Amino acid sequence: MITKPKSAFANTLETDLIDLNPNQEIVILDFSFEMLSYRQIGRKLSNRLRKTTSELYSAEESISDSDFEKVEEATKEIKRYQIFYVDTTSTVSDIEKTIDYFHSVIANGKWLIVILDHALLVEGDTERGTIVDLQKMFLRKKKLYNTSIIQISQMNRNIETPDRINNPAMHFPLRSDLSASDAIFQASDYVVALSRPELLNITSYGSKHLPVTNKVYLHFLKVRDAGEPCILVFDNELKYGNLIENVS
Repeated sequence: MITKPKSAFANTLETDLIDLNPNQEIVILDFSFEMLSYRQIGRKLSNRLRKTTSELYSAEESISDSDFEKVEEATKEIKRYQIFYVDTTSTVSDIEKTIDYFHSVIANGKWLIVILDHALLVEGDTERGTIVDLQKMFLRKKKLYNTSIIQISQMNRNIETPDRINNPAMHFPLRSDLSASDAIFQASDYVVALSRPELLNITSYGSKHLPVTNKVYLHFLKVRDAGEPCILVFDNELKYGNLIENVS
């Protein structure tokens, strides 16, 4: 489970999972409820062409021949990925049926990675009841052969309160900062939270006074059976839909 700046991270993650596992056939099923699928493709083009999506979308009549050729080439590269988008919001039952179809028909022995962006947009009678039903369904689906689930949600507003911002010991995301935290936390093997402290006007992050300018921090809040929680640091290239991991 991932929290914000969530969509950009998930967009790069789905292609990285394929690129970094060349010996594994992978199918991505992305329930992109927060963003239309063509905008997801726009982010991938932005990443490859080093142009913002605004520059790409506004270039319809003014794009140069050389840039147009680059767009065509990047589009061909993206087409080779087996990534399928569902951008119409659905119920838990419909999501389960779609996963079952992809697992048995489209993936059919290949590794199926299901991404849901985001959990609170799933249709249902009540938010709490829908989230609980969603977690129960995901627990069933992750038991399918060669299937992994990545669900994305939001953080609540607790981290934005003055008491948290003014207290370095309270800067880092907590379990209680996750929307519908109990159900999602218990059902997930890993829980990570992405934080951009400079958006909160924090000038020095946490008790260790970490830098904030153009930085994005990924906090592992839960790591089941695989070590201790930790923090990864990224340079912010979100204008190109990208994050660059700091390797020390």
